[in-house]
This record gives sequence, C-alpha cells and structure tokens, in this order.
Amino acid sequence: MKTSTIALVGAFLFAAGSITAQAADIAAGKAAFTKFTCASCHGADAKTPINPAYPILAGQHEDYLRHALHAYQRGQQNAPATANIRKNPIMGAMAAQLKPVDIDNIAAYLASLPSPLSTQE
Repeated sequence: MKTSTIALVGAFLFAAGSITAQAADIAAGKAAFTKFTCASCHGADAKTPINPAYPILAGQHEDYLRHALHAYQRGQQNAPATANIRKNPIMGAMAAQLKPVDIDNIAAYLASLPSPLSTQE
C-alpha cells in the first residue's frame, strides 16, 4: 500500500512539474514570437497573415512547426537538398536568428493557439 501511494504521489508531482514547464515554454514562445516580429507577416494572432499565401501558424502541430523552422535554417545554411531544406529568403533569414530553445518555445506557443486548424475546443 505504501509503495503504491508513494508511486502515485511521485507520478502526480512529475505531471505537475511537466505542466508547469510547458506553461513556461508557451510563455517564452509568445515572447519570442513578439521579439522576432513573426506577427509582421503571420498576424498578431498567428492566424491572420498579411498575405493569403502566408501560412496560418496558430494551431499547427508543434512537431511540424519545429521541423519547418529547422528546415528553413538548413536552407539558409545552403545544406544539400537531401538534408530536407526549405528555401525562402525571408523565412530563412528569420529562422537563422533562432536558437533551438526559441524554436521549441515558438512551436509550443503556436500549437497552443486555437484556430481553424486546431482540434482543441
């Protein structure tokens, strides 16, 4: 009984710590979204871009957003096409400024936003 209670308490504390860390990442992502002026093209809410050709970012899958930003960085670094790159002069220059933690935080923030792309209620 004591062992299961201790395990249950430990699992609860681990989960609570994860939720807190996630919230901090989302807050840092919102700050980075502002700092790197992402809203200037994608809209302040990340779902009303200034040009219809620009993607809606709010509600996208977090791993997709991370992958896309890394692909823009590789494209900016002239990595070979086999390295799964994205070439775009504007996004390449913007993504080149980002540290891995910025990418993680921005992706978490954008994925947390409600949008037509989101399955969140």
